[in-house]
Amino acid sequence: MGFRTSTTNSAHYPDLMAIDTKQTDPGLIELVRSAAADTTELVKQQIELTKAEVKDNMRTAGSSFGLLAVGGVILFLGVIFLLVTIAYVLVELGLPVWAGFGIVTLVLILLGLIMLLVGRSRAKSVHGPERSMAALEATKSTLRG
Repeated sequence: MGFRTSTTNSAHYPDLMAIDTKQTDPGLIELVRSAAADTTELVKQQIELTKAEVKDNMRTAGSSFGLLAVGGVILFLGVIFLLVTIAYVLVELGLPVWAGFGIVTLVLILLGLIMLLVGRSRAKSVHGPERSMAALEATKSTLRG
C-alpha cells in the first residue's frame, strides 16, 4: 500500500490522493525533474532580463540627469543676465548705475530672505516618524511581556 491522505473512504469522497510508492512511474520522476530544470532556467532568464533592463534604465537616467544639470546651469546663467538687463533698464530710465544694480540686489536679497523664512517655518513642522516609533515601542513592550 502507500500513503493515504484520508482516513475515511466513502462513496461521496473517493480516495483519489492515494500514492503507491512502489509503482511510481520513472517517466513521472523525469517529468518533475524536467519541470524543475525548466523553472530554474526561466528564473535565470528573468534575472538576466531584469539586469539588462536596469542597466538600460540606468544609462538613460544618467544621460537625463546630465542634461538636467546642463539645463539648470544654462537657466541659472540666463537669470543672471536677466537681472543685469533689468539693472541696465533702470539705469536707462534715469537712475545712476549704482542705484539700478542696488535695486536689483535689494529685490534679490528680499526674495532670498522670504524664501529662507518660509522654508524655516516649514522645516519646524517636520517631525520624525512618531506613529511608527510608538508602534515599535508597543511591539517591543508586548514581546518583552
